[in-house]
Amino acid sequence: MKLLLCGLITPFAALLAATQALAVIQTKNVEYKQGNTVLQGYLAYDDAIKGKRPGVLVVHEWNGLQGYAKKRTEQLAKLGYVAFAADIYGKGIRPKNPEESGKQATIYRQDRKLLRDRALAGLKVLQANPLTDVNRIAAIGYCFGGGTVLELARSGANIAGVVSFHGNLDTPNPNDAKNIKAKVLVLHGANDPFVPAEQVTAFENEMRQANVDWQLISYGGTEHAFTNPEYKGELKGALYNPIADKRSWEDMRQFFAEIFRK
Repeated sequence: MKLLLCGLITPFAALLAATQALAVIQTKNVEYKQGNTVLQGYLAYDDAIKGKRPGVLVVHEWNGLQGYAKKRTEQLAKLGYVAFAADIYGKGIRPKNPEESGKQATIYRQDRKLLRDRALAGLKVLQANPLTDVNRIAAIGYCFGGGTVLELARSGANIAGVVSFHGNLDTPNPNDAKNIKAKVLVLHGANDPFVPAEQVTAFENEMRQANVDWQLISYGGTEHAFTNPEYKGELKGALYNPIADKRSWEDMRQFFAEIFRK
């Protein structure tokens, strides 16, 4: 076991260890556009790390780019990545309740081309950042954002991998999976009523038929939104699960170690 662990230590990991004590996470809002729509994303990086490093695009839940997605973006920066949280809805559009969130999410779930275009616009911002190693980029998303990064992959985006945390798996165009260049990791709550077994099965068949490099990890006894402590049971079927939260984050980190290995 000790030999195996030693073998996993990469130059990038050694650099992180050397600079960890000096880490200062820099954050800022970044305005950009998709078509004529002004968007406002959120950038985070560790200024103690010099030079280029892998980039991670983050896509928010159905309530838009608010505190939770920003927190995850900062956590990724602490791991040594340059992270950019995309804004799918538009600058200033930040739903305040489930009704507003559902209304916004429905716009994009019913127009997958627009959803993909918004995600691609965020990806371009990350790719253009001078700190980003454009050959090592991944995208992650939560709930609505999980479905979004899968659509980004289906668009044929040239990225190394995507990770969906309790995201929707359905798509109106399953044949688009043939465009996927990225490796795919889906982290799913086995008791998630918003992503039922039929949807999971359809997704698995979609991935198989397109010969995608994919994984799906299903956490037992786990509902929707399992990574977000704000979900305390008020919304039926959505509940934070600290064990699944920790496990899924570690599964993501292992996935990144694989796809970003030089």
